[in-house]
Amino acid sequence: MQATAALLLARPLPRPHHRCLHGTRGGVALPPPRRLARGPRCSMSLSLGGSGAGAGGDRGFSYEHVAVFPRYRMRDPYKLLGVDRDASEEEIRSARNFLIQQYAGHEPSEEAIEGAYERIIMKSYQQRKKTKINLKTKLKKRVEESPSWVKALLGYFEVPSMDIISRRLFFFAFIAGWSIATSAENGPAFQLAISLFSCIYFLNDKMKNLLRASTTGFGVLVGGWIMGSLLVPLIPTFIIPPSWSLELLTSLVAYVFLFLGCTFLK
Repeated sequence: MQATAALLLARPLPRPHHRCLHGTRGGVALPPPRRLARGPRCSMSLSLGGSGAGAGGDRGFSYEHVAVFPRYRMRDPYKLLGVDRDASEEEIRSARNFLIQQYAGHEPSEEAIEGAYERIIMKSYQQRKKTKINLKTKLKKRVEESPSWVKALLGYFEVPSMDIISRRLFFFAFIAGWSIATSAENGPAFQLAISLFSCIYFLNDKMKNLLRASTTGFGVLVGGWIMGSLLVPLIPTFIIPPSWSLELLTSLVAYVFLFLGCTFLK
């Protein structure tokens, strides 16, 4: 008995036979369940004028295509920006800003627009510089060909920078406006005195000689006053406002002479 039990224990147990792993219903074997079909995997792509690989392995998303400038391969910068060759710098700058906003994100388009703008601006600068050099050359040639007395006369004058010219023009224009505003109350004697002292100061800054600057400034004032006394009576009366006196008009002419003297005399 014991030997029979030991023999049974030593034999391997039979594995259960499963006819159907998915089960039965009513004694009838059920078919295996169908697996849900999976759609194709999608990768996110950002197109910059073409297709590219997705970023970060994200799936199921896509971005709209960035606009590509159709003329970005043109060599002519004016045609590329769509402006005329005689367009002003403001028009060229406006065209460049508009195109940059329209085609932002496409690097070749942005580079082409910026490059065309820089080429046009550089060409315009070179033309202005060349014109300025040619003008100076022509003036110098005419001075050299002029008579000796003209050369001697031009030797007393100089052309300062535009900054100096604009500041002194503003100063004497302010003095003239001040004289016109107070013409009904009193004469422009005080304003004339300020203009004379200012002219002497500006001349002394160039001449480094106070006596010479004072003599020159006073001479310019006298010459301007005499010229004003001769020119004012020739002006038609309907042009002159009724409140402007002869003294005021003569002073305005003197202001012009003082401005020219302290600005352009050496």
